[in-house]
Amino acid sequence: MTSREQIGNLLGLACRARKTVCGDFAAVSHLKKRTVPMLFLARDGGDDNVEKYRRLAERKSIRVIDIFTKEELGRAVGKTQNVVVLLTDAGFARAIEKAMRAMDKGGN
Repeated sequence: MTSREQIGNLLGLACRARKTVCGDFAAVSHLKKRTVPMLFLARDGGDDNVEKYRRLAERKSIRVIDIFTKEELGRAVGKTQNVVVLLTDAGFARAIEKAMRAMDKGGN
């Protein structure tokens, strides 16, 4: 299993554990009230949405992951397409961060 697949699987597991917030309106509402350890952003999302979430993430020091398309991100969380997914659990964020480091080292 590649690191990218592992990240998708961990995101799906976090979604089933109710540790994610999916969708534009829900994500903005959540981020206005609290911060999250990690934000997934579709690399093929609309420029306005992508820029809005990048600014929010930078302001709140949130790690942004943009390795998935809308379809791949949606599939990971059990939906058709998704541009933004917030990960609310620090434990899942650490596991995904570990998989990201493995991917950066050349583990696919």
